[in-house]
This record gives sequence, C-alpha cells and structure tokens, in this order.
Amino acid sequence: MTRFQMFLLSCLVLAATSAAAQSTSPPDNPVSAQARAIQESAIIVDTHADTPQRFLDEGFDIGSTDPNDIGHLSLDKARRGNLGAEFFSIWVDPEINQGHFAQHTFDLIDSVYEQAAHHPDRLMMAFSVADIERAHKEHKLAALMGIEGGHSIENDMHLLRDYYRLGVRYMTLSWSNTNEWADSSGDIDDPKIQHHNGLTDFGKQVVLEMNRLGMIVDISHVADKTFWDAIATTKAPVIASHSSARALVDAPRNMTDEMLRAVAKNGGVVQVNFFSGFVDEDYHKAMLAQEKDQAAAIQKYIDSLRAQGKPVNYLEVDRIQREWTAKIPRPPFKSLIDHIDHIAKVAGVDHVGLGSDFDGVSGATPQGMDSAADLPRITQSLLDRGYSADDIKKILGGNLLRVFRQVETVSRGMQAQPH
Repeated sequence: MTRFQMFLLSCLVLAATSAAAQSTSPPDNPVSAQARAIQESAIIVDTHADTPQRFLDEGFDIGSTDPNDIGHLSLDKARRGNLGAEFFSIWVDPEINQGHFAQHTFDLIDSVYEQAAHHPDRLMMAFSVADIERAHKEHKLAALMGIEGGHSIENDMHLLRDYYRLGVRYMTLSWSNTNEWADSSGDIDDPKIQHHNGLTDFGKQVVLEMNRLGMIVDISHVADKTFWDAIATTKAPVIASHSSARALVDAPRNMTDEMLRAVAKNGGVVQVNFFSGFVDEDYHKAMLAQEKDQAAAIQKYIDSLRAQGKPVNYLEVDRIQREWTAKIPRPPFKSLIDHIDHIAKVAGVDHVGLGSDFDGVSGATPQGMDSAADLPRITQSLLDRGYSADDIKKILGGNLLRVFRQVETVSRGMQAQPH
C-alpha cells in the first residue's frame, strides 16, 4: 500500500456519517441545572479540531448558522457548549503536498486568522494562557493553533520558529506518517518505511527547541518508542492532544496504562479523542472488518480521477466515506466517558482533558456527541459518576491550562540562560 493509500484509508476510518447521527438517540442523561452551572463557570479547552480543512477547502465560515451544516464546530455550537478555547489543527496531507508542506501549513494558518478577522466580536486569536483567560472574560472563543505532523517543518528549525511566531502553540511530532526524525504509530509495522527507533538526534533537538520556544510537545500519533524518547528528552510537560486509552480499545493511536502513568509523572495531560473507533471496541472491530472494501471503494474513485487528470476531490471522498461508515452503529455515549474515567483513575484526575478531533472524524462520535453544543453532556456524565465540580473543571480545561502555564514557565527559564 502506498503512503497515499495509507492516508486515504486513515481518513476513511476516521470518517462517519450524518445518516448514522440521525438514526441514533441522545444519551438518557438530560443536562441538569447543576451541570450547566459547572459548565458555565469553567474555561473549557478542546485541543484538537480539524475545522481549518473546511475553512480552506470548502470556504466554510465558522459564523455559519446553516441548520443543515453537519460539522461539529461553529461559533453558535461553541457558544451553546460554552467552549472557551479551541486549538485548530494545522494538518498537511503528507502525500499530495509533497514538496510544499510549509506552503500548505502557512495557508491553513492564514485560514484561522481570516476567520478571526471576520468575527472579531466573537472570536479572537490567542497565544497564551493569559489570552485564553481574556477571551473568556470577553465572551469570545479563543482560537489557538497546533500543527499536526512534524513533516510541516521540512526538517528546518527556522520554520519551527517561524510557526511559533505565527502563533502555533503545539506540534504533534508525527502524524500517521513517519517523517525524517520521528516514527509514527500509523506506519510502524510497514517494512517499506524507513524507521528510526523513535526520535533521531535531530528529533530530540526539535523537542528541546519546542521547550525553549514555549511550544507544547504533542505525542498523539507517535510510535511507542517515539513517545518514550520524547518523555526522556523534554524539559516541559507534554500533551496527547487527541488520544484515548489502549486498555479499553486496542488501537495503536491510544495510550497504554504505562504511558498514562508516564505522562502523569511528566506533569502532562492526555486529551481524550471522541472518535468512536478509539473509544469503543465493538466499533473499532467493525471498522477494521470493513477496511479492505472501504479502501477498494476509495481507490476506485481515485483511479477514475487520475485517468481524467483531475486532483482528488475531498468532498466526494467524504461522501464515499459516509456511505461506508453509515453501516456501523454509533456506540453509546458512555464509551467516551469510560475513557475519561479510566485515564483519571490510572494517571490521576489532574492528567486528563478533552481533545475531540471535531471535524476530523465527521459524524463518527458516540451517540449524543454531535457537535460542540453537546459538551455539557460530558459534565453531566461525570457528575453522575461522582466527580466533584472542581475535578470536572480540571477535566474540561483546567488541566490543559496548568500544563500550558508550565510550558510557558520552562520557556522563560530556558530563554534566560546564556547561549
């Protein structure tokens, strides 16, 4: 399988259908006044939304009020869920953008700035904890950015620094593709890919430069050895921006209990991914059973485009994906909460948060989690399981803000040291 096919298949299994969303009912737990009070008093931070792909490829306006929009994130949906800060994912397709990773990275970054410029009364660019807190006081959604995949820096530390200057505040060391300095969980078993046994020496330098800049090190997507190398190298807490628990769903994108404990020791936080394939074992198995047929359907479409000399149309790919994933029933809402609960028990309640993967998994979220407007249901479910208001606020965003502050502190300390 080529890397391009690998990318398409990964997109396929991360997609879902609005038809499935319409055929399922919301969870049985209505949101109580107590839950809403907690929700309204918290600064809620989500560390991963792929919505910039929609900004750039579809011309999507985050201020849209279209009732037929099946996306997860808009300003209205964020307001209904009291979402306070969103890290928009800057993800560059590593195959079709060969030779111009940086250019597409800049285009995506620009798309986020353009949304903020179009909606200054409701959305503001944010680059620090202080900015997030200011946005919260002004009742605006804080827009932050995280690069998803170290290939965006094109093996150039100057680009890494440029991205930081433009506002990027975390970087996932690898996406589903192994790059020249970090192994990925997405292709670690592919003998045709040259691997590095984790991080190369340059990769470790990247981690330390991120520490110095104040850019959070993100270990979602990375191979297990890359994770351990990053933990051993970093001088600041790390995050997993959108990963769940491997003890509950045996997916390589999820984290083992040993990893969860290591993140806790590091002082970091694991932000739970909402994708059904990562939070529900039955869904995961059904997804794997479809893989070959799904891939064949996608490849047939791609071959037809190539025969006509046309580029890949992602809107059409998404339509095919939705047709296939409509065949898999969405799991219950409790599957998502089980992962939050498990990580809180293993790593501690100070080391778990929310990394939805909104607009990166289409409708393939558990029943009742159809958009950012449904975030209060997480608060209600945690209340139902006996979590205190203070601990719920930590999970909703307090833990991530603590880590961000610590990253900023480490950065100031490192920059104060003589070269």
